[in-house]
Amino acid sequence: MADEWQFDPTSPKSAQIAIEIERRIRAGEYPAKHPIYEVRLVQEFGVARDTARKATVILRDRGLIFTVRGMGSFVADPRAWAESPE
Repeated sequence: MADEWQFDPTSPKSAQIAIEIERRIRAGEYPAKHPIYEVRLVQEFGVARDTARKATVILRDRGLIFTVRGMGSFVADPRAWAESPE
């Protein structure tokens, strides 16, 4: 999808990736406990690992994902993020 994805030059790429992943989570494309791999974000969006990491930090700060040390990041239970702003 990196070839198809068009970033808005007026907004940080990490924020745009976070918005897209949040859309997928809220749409049910990524159910609870679905893994969110930084490496896949790098490949899909054609960005640096640091950019993908910043996107996961945004999602974690919004309560949409949680991270388990040594295992990775996963979609949080909907009850944890249902009240977060869209």
